[in-house]
Amino acid sequence: MTEISAKNLKENQAEYQIIDVRTEFEFGGERMAGSINLPLDQLSIEKIQSLRDDKKLLLLCQSGARSKKAAEKLEELNEEVTCLEGGLNNWKAAGLDLLVIKKVMSLERQVRICAGALILTGVILMKLGFNGAEYLSAFVGAGLIFAGLTDTCGMGILLSKMPWNKSS
Repeated sequence: MTEISAKNLKENQAEYQIIDVRTEFEFGGERMAGSINLPLDQLSIEKIQSLRDDKKLLLLCQSGARSKKAAEKLEELNEEVTCLEGGLNNWKAAGLDLLVIKKVMSLERQVRICAGALILTGVILMKLGFNGAEYLSAFVGAGLIFAGLTDTCGMGILLSKMPWNKSS
């Protein structure tokens, strides 16, 4: 697996078949022109092979983490897989164009809201005298540490399965 910068991809975009591994909901909000959506949880070598053309394979997601996981899943392809360094976040930071279909709340933002709400709920319940309420905040904190160390966010995976994160 190799990574390509947003600037280099922009200059050489025609050489790549772009597979976006974000959820259908995220893809429905904004996407790179010409990209194909194949969410990480639906990704398989068979599905990739059915979509393949003669171009190089490029995977992307919001921040780059899911595309790296997708590249690991596709190691058996025995061909070079490229990921967009920093994902769409870097693409946007470089001032490059995206197709904006509708305004949606990103999965990353949903995780931050949910984590904050759960921690705050634990603190409030603890202040109200509920025994064991501190474990809720501790559990979320441990999950955030795990996500930071492993680049795998359990809450993000769970939230991606929620009905509001599915295409209608």
